[in-house]
Amino acid sequence: MKIDRRTLAASTAALFAPRVLRAQGATEITVHYAQPVIYKESYDAIAAEFAKREPNIRINWMTTPNYEEGMQLVLRQQATNQTIDLSYQGFNRLRLFAERGIAQDLMPLLRAEGDYAAEGYSPNMLALAHFGGIQSGLAYAASNPIMYFNADLVRRAGGNPDAMPTDWDGIIALSRKISQLGDGITGMWYSWPGDDWMFSALLFGFGGRMLTEDERDVAFAGPEGLNALKLLDRMVKEGGMPNLTRDAAQQAFAAGRMGMTFWTTAAVRGTIQQVGRNFELRTGPMPIIDATRGRLPTGGAAGMLIAKDPAKREAAWKFLRFSTSAEGTSLMARNTGYVPTNQLAIDQDRYLGEFYRQNPLFQAATRQASLMVPWYAFPGANSVRVTQTMVDQQARIVEQSATPEQVLADMAREVRRLLPRARG
Repeated sequence: MKIDRRTLAASTAALFAPRVLRAQGATEITVHYAQPVIYKESYDAIAAEFAKREPNIRINWMTTPNYEEGMQLVLRQQATNQTIDLSYQGFNRLRLFAERGIAQDLMPLLRAEGDYAAEGYSPNMLALAHFGGIQSGLAYAASNPIMYFNADLVRRAGGNPDAMPTDWDGIIALSRKISQLGDGITGMWYSWPGDDWMFSALLFGFGGRMLTEDERDVAFAGPEGLNALKLLDRMVKEGGMPNLTRDAAQQAFAAGRMGMTFWTTAAVRGTIQQVGRNFELRTGPMPIIDATRGRLPTGGAAGMLIAKDPAKREAAWKFLRFSTSAEGTSLMARNTGYVPTNQLAIDQDRYLGEFYRQNPLFQAATRQASLMVPWYAFPGANSVRVTQTMVDQQARIVEQSATPEQVLADMAREVRRLLPRARG
């Protein structure tokens, strides 16, 4: 059955089109991305600049609320031959597209343009989107988890916004003091729902890993995984963390009713806008867990080329290249909070140097860049079910309906069942 594109888009997200210059003989491409609540301003800014350079390329946008629905959208489009030409997917979802032959290898296109390293495509950034033996995407935005805090509430609770705790013991103690201010004020919220990213931040922080090296079994079922879940449990028991959805937590924080939140740096721009003048907003790094082995997962998205029609493929490649260029990634960083993914934008002061000096709230993530490692991509067709299982299990801790030990055992059993090469 043929699915109407407008109906499909409306069922998963919002369709919108930034202003572009239409011209006779224009090539139209369909570009998808997730999380417009975070990304929209950056894509609008990039599209406006791109339209000045390529007035004969018209972009039709499709969006989804999150990366998981974005993955499902592309898979459905493939099944009905209504293929999106370019899709910006979460780093942890590219593996499936590479393994299924949907993502095209971009390395031949990069090589055809000459010295791509000189254009800012560094090995480390290319590695974020290298799966299945191919360059399955180009990194558009990278992130790591940071701390957002209400400096006014910190002061009221006897803390010092200029010297925030650097470990979780100190954070949880401060959260408890903020919660004791009363009047419905809560101390903290850790963004555990949605996917496995923030769980991996704790797991990697303890020096753990998701699966064994051969990917035949879980590796998080050891002491690192248990310590990660115990820490989540302490946030609830000792820190007073409420059981809230991400949207509800963001609203409470923006309204000045919560002391600290821990989530992606990508939300910096949006959080600034939400908070306004309600209180003094500040950001800081994630608390250190294991100073030697601890790492942080790299969130974000990469552009994945799908188009097969030669004209559409060329047009989509041009937009992808511009969006990941030094100029494009600078526009992205200014309009989100993500870490730049083009090395020129990072190294050359003329792109973002003055911006970071004038906007200190954006600096927390860049100070943690040395700790960033790839967001783990689970193998096989059940990757979304795996991450949802992990979220559902963590919910039992936040609800205080199960112990960390019980949750870890159940999580490991369920994930093993979903792995493509699971063993007994």
